[in-house]
Amino acid sequence: MIVPWQSLATDTLDNLIEHFVLREGTDYGEAEVSLADKVAAVKRQLERGEALLLWSEHHETVNIVSKDEIPHV
Repeated sequence: MIVPWQSLATDTLDNLIEHFVLREGTDYGEAEVSLADKVAAVKRQLERGEALLLWSEHHETVNIVSKDEIPHV
């Protein structure tokens, strides 16, 4: 189930994005990118609709996924 990011409290959303960024270990190349910048980039993707919050009832977890990963969106 897709969860609207706007429905989350700001602190909750920021913590969720931070956890995602730390868990994913995204590679930004040779340049060092701060955690705050990584979080801001993911937040912009959510705002533009490029990324979505996806709730898994089976696992009782929420994840951030690319819109392209969900075929029916």
